[in-house]
Amino acid sequence: MSAALISTERATRIAELAKQGIDLKTGRLTPASHPLWAALKDVGSELWLDTGDIEAATPLYTSEFTALTTNNTLLNKEVQKGTYDELVRTLAKELKDLDEQTRVIEIAFILNARHGLRLAQTFGGKVSVELHTDLANDIERSLHYGRRYFAICPEHFIVKIPLTPAGLISARTLRLEGIPINFTLGFSARHNHLAAAFTQPAYCNVFLGRVNAYVSDNKLGDGKLVGEKAMLASQRAVTRVSGGRTKHIAASLRGASQVADLAGIDVYTMPTTVAAASLKELKPPFTNQVQQDYQVTWAPGVDPATIRAETLWDISQADVSLAGDLCATPPTSADELVARAQTAGVGDLFPQMSNAEWATIAKDGKIPKHATWAARIAAGELAIDTMLNYAALQSFTADQKEMDDRIRKYL
Repeated sequence: MSAALISTERATRIAELAKQGIDLKTGRLTPASHPLWAALKDVGSELWLDTGDIEAATPLYTSEFTALTTNNTLLNKEVQKGTYDELVRTLAKELKDLDEQTRVIEIAFILNARHGLRLAQTFGGKVSVELHTDLANDIERSLHYGRRYFAICPEHFIVKIPLTPAGLISARTLRLEGIPINFTLGFSARHNHLAAAFTQPAYCNVFLGRVNAYVSDNKLGDGKLVGEKAMLASQRAVTRVSGGRTKHIAASLRGASQVADLAGIDVYTMPTTVAAASLKELKPPFTNQVQQDYQVTWAPGVDPATIRAETLWDISQADVSLAGDLCATPPTSADELVARAQTAGVGDLFPQMSNAEWATIAKDGKIPKHATWAARIAAGELAIDTMLNYAALQSFTADQKEMDDRIRKYL
């Protein structure tokens, strides 16, 4: 059963609870500059930290950093520390007349907002705040909570929307209302070509570390530079189709070498481990790599055409046609968007999956088992970027459930 939407009056009252005790003009760090990050900034890259951990971020956040990224997994780590238990108790009382699922989603929303406000107060930059995973396929509630996020802190919050059919429609609507969107869970150039053309978000992503892991974990190759190749192809496509209005983020970074290999991209969002390793391992100056087309090494016997590796970095005429069609006549429902993708010949972007298949994806975790899906990928029914997108959403859903279960203890 879908959760209900609360009234504007109650939303305002709950927002005040989230902001209670937060003063964005005080308690802020005054970070110094660092020559490594200054050199990276000089080749055109913006620097973000990919963490919700204030203690871990503080020694790494220099004046070159401009934002922090949170997600359901990172927030769950903070919530499990018990930091917000008292706030959960207060919100549980405030919302006691609502059904349980609405209460859980409302409280999770406010925990995201509260933690985002603390990050903004401490570091002073932008903060990406993410919708509850229960909303990934729900346009109405995505709009409801996206608008409320922005209303709480328009000067700092960027709203993260996942790459799903409903997410595409939601992101487009919010963007037209002037709300900055970080369009997340992208894994390929074609993913972000569609996102940039149709929704024109402020930001989009390639989770490049997971792309590399898919190849290496499934013994399709050594996994090196696969995600980097996809990321740079996506960067070029997004810049071209958006005219520079959409900035591209390199996400899921796994090591310092990737920082150097991607110099010049629009935005890095770095886990604290990668930022710390970069300080130890890298030395300026950097060379802009945006036009680089890295070569990938495949394992013996692996045919990149059979696994349709090109879907990670190529944009087909069918992809271009779909984006143009959606822009010319925007769909009003997720089902309509999926049907039009099928008609355009790119049904592998949003294939239908059975409940059993979703359970298999969830069981496998962040990196799908290629052998399970190989025949359908070869046949064009599925694709690597799609499977990574589906696995990421299921993984975030599992972390969201862990946080929701902690909230339920206080209901």
